[in-house]
Amino acid sequence: MDHKQKCMEQRNFLKANFIGLENVITDQMNSIDYPPVQKDYDGEPIKLPEIDTERIPNKNIIDCIKNRRSRRKFSDENISLHDLSFLLWATQGVQRKLNDDKITLRPVPSGGARHPFETYLAINCVDGLEKGIYRYLPLEHALIFLFSVDDMKNKLTEANLGQPFAGESAVTFLWSVIPYRTEWRYSFVSAKTILLDCGHLGQNLYLACEAIGLGTCAIAAYDQKKCDDLLKLDREDEFVVYVSPVGKY
Repeated sequence: MDHKQKCMEQRNFLKANFIGLENVITDQMNSIDYPPVQKDYDGEPIKLPEIDTERIPNKNIIDCIKNRRSRRKFSDENISLHDLSFLLWATQGVQRKLNDDKITLRPVPSGGARHPFETYLAINCVDGLEKGIYRYLPLEHALIFLFSVDDMKNKLTEANLGQPFAGESAVTFLWSVIPYRTEWRYSFVSAKTILLDCGHLGQNLYLACEAIGLGTCAIAAYDQKKCDDLLKLDREDEFVVYVSPVGKY
């Protein structure tokens, strides 16, 4: 198959593909219970600061949209835990819990309110946090420390196809997807919905960064196996779909 044929295949993927779904009995239709909103965890969560709008320098959404840029050069300055808390809330924070916490409403839209992502953080320079891999707990608005990584800077760079800024940021967001959260409702048409949801995450991170004077650059060109191995994911039921380093510039 040449590159033009591959391009045509991908064009078909971009098209609406809901025809045929009416003949599918999804797990939702079979009254199978909702998939969990977030993964279980061990250990004591690190509670994040509450969102304090007085600490946000730029509340003008027009300025944030106008100034949004991909920024690939970061200083070695720490970012505050308040800033990290705001970015996590803006991208995956929970605003309302419904149906015994089985459905959540968040600052980003998601097809069927499924929110299939987990937010992992490779933390390098954040006030009060040791270096290592963390996961965000949206239901508690907290972090859980997972493990340390030797030579994390170089491993992040290698996992992102040699792009050095991925390892030079104060924190690198790595979003994984648990496809079944969306497949439970939408079956075989879930993939496009999930990727559209990725875009919502990324744009909210860009705008939230602009509001507090930080920079980010979304990455879709990464090494799938190395990113998944870095986070110790199984690569089938959960795998990385998007990466965004964040820091001062």
